Amino acid sequence: MLPFTKMHSLGNDFVMLDGVRTPLELNEAQVRQMSDRHRGIGCDQLIVAQPATDGADFFMRIFNTDGSESGQCGNGARCFGRFLIEQGLTEQRELEIQTMSTRFRLGVGDHGQVSVNLAPPIFEPGEIPFDAPAAAVDYPVTVAGESLRIGAVSIGNPHAVLMVEDIDNAPVDQLGPALERHPDFPQRTNVGFVQIQSRHSLRLRVWERGVGETLACGSGACAAVAVCRARQQVEEVVEVSLPGGTLAISWPGVGGMRMSGPTARVFDGQWSAA
Repeated sequence: MLPFTKMHSLGNDFVMLDGVRTPLELNEAQVRQMSDRHRGIGCDQLIVAQPATDGADFFMRIFNTDGSESGQCGNGARCFGRFLIEQGLTEQRELEIQTMSTRFRLGVGDHGQVSVNLAPPIFEPGEIPFDAPAAAVDYPVTVAGESLRIGAVSIGNPHAVLMVEDIDNAPVDQLGPALERHPDFPQRTNVGFVQIQSRHSLRLRVWERGVGETLACGSGACAAVAVCRARQQVEEVVEVSLPGGTLAISWPGVGGMRMSGPTARVFDGQWSAA
């Protein structure tokens, strides 16, 4: 039997596991089974708390529903902070977290509010990674015979950002999987569809790498703001409205980004795979 906690932020949902008290080694098949919404617990990402190395407080291991691993998950990070405290793994309200690709700081507040201070967004193509000769505010790509211009950025994981005029009718199901596996993204990519409402407000839908469209994506919200800010289309503080709710993102244009929003614990359970 494996204890787990089901959590979400704005409908972006997670299965949280304690690998600190009891070390866990999961294979892709186990992750896919637990993540399955019909035959398992169901989630957008499965997250394991592990002891940290290199001076951080905890290591956050992130699995997508297809069993692949990710280096960042903004909403999952905020749920992770609440999970650590509610599981009695720490009493600290300010935490430094390490992942396979980045480090960041969490601030756990009251009533489920958690903020995360992320590392600066990365626009250098080779570090995203994205196949382009030099950094630019947008890049031409061809998908399914259609010529598009996208932004590309890493928020600890790769993101393509596509501007649309009508977010409700954006071709997320068609262009999302095609861009996710575009050959210019050697590690695949998350795909954000962005409609600019004002200099302080964006609407966003995200096709997540290894998952599909989700109700919310914290790193996707940061990616959208980073690309729009680099293009001088938004101000320092932006509300990002996703299908599941709203996140507050702030970025002065240099240094790290800050994301704030709610978290919720849905239920605790015991997993026993047949």
